[in-house]
Amino acid sequence: MLKQRIVTALGLLLVALGALFFLSANGLALAMALVVWIAGWEWSRLCGLVTKPSRFVLATALFSCFGGLLWLIPPTSLETLTALTSLLIWVLGLGCAWWVLAVILVFTFPASAAVWQNSSILKVFAGLLTLLPFAVGVLLLRSAHASSLGIYYGAELLLTVLAMVWAADSGAYFAGKRFGKRKLMPKVSPGKTIEGLLGGLCAASIVALVGAWLLNIEPADWGFFVLASVLSVLASVFGDLTESMFKRQAGVKDSGRILPGHGGILDRIDSLTAALPVFALCYWLWIV
Repeated sequence: MLKQRIVTALGLLLVALGALFFLSANGLALAMALVVWIAGWEWSRLCGLVTKPSRFVLATALFSCFGGLLWLIPPTSLETLTALTSLLIWVLGLGCAWWVLAVILVFTFPASAAVWQNSSILKVFAGLLTLLPFAVGVLLLRSAHASSLGIYYGAELLLTVLAMVWAADSGAYFAGKRFGKRKLMPKVSPGKTIEGLLGGLCAASIVALVGAWLLNIEPADWGFFVLASVLSVLASVFGDLTESMFKRQAGVKDSGRILPGHGGILDRIDSLTAALPVFALCYWLWIV
């Protein structure tokens, strides 16, 4: 199982790097549309939809929402802030608002489940607010550019955010293994500890500082960059916990089986679905 997980993780890393650095804006948008469809299919299971036609309808509906955004604001126009100051920023803002609400739901679980557990509509809406801002955040960060730093600046910025979340996950795992004693959210995810959370934040902060240096960010802006990074990593923790909450209520261990040794797409991007909208919104506020 460990070998399988490592092979799958390396394969995912190569795919992610290839998409970041070699796909065009339109190509990345199509890739994200595919991710949204697969993740939507998996989310339908968490909504209690069991028949393939109903799951297909939900996945296609989420895909269509993302496609509608791309039609209104083509990926190639993302490089101009004029196109971003309206619809896409509202999408990111709604996504961040959802994660604030998700934090409350996680903290009050299982009592909070009484609000949404019997409502497929609320769970579908939660899926929309989880996946759509995530995909928009990817496109927005990839479109970031700095003429003096080369055409790959957006890809490098996005890779930095991914590296921070991955570092936080790894740091939390090893710190939790070595020092973990106090449970973080035992009713949602029994394996997570407060010590693991602190270890993950430390690891992510180091990556953020290295990233700020590599991206040639002005030293005066390092504080804001690290703050945005820490907020994003904290959001990533609750992205993971929120999916765990929905999976626990649905009675499933993994969102899917598409990734050998890792479960489903949602199981791999749950942290990123929260981190990327938060960082993307902070980045937009920062550059404006």
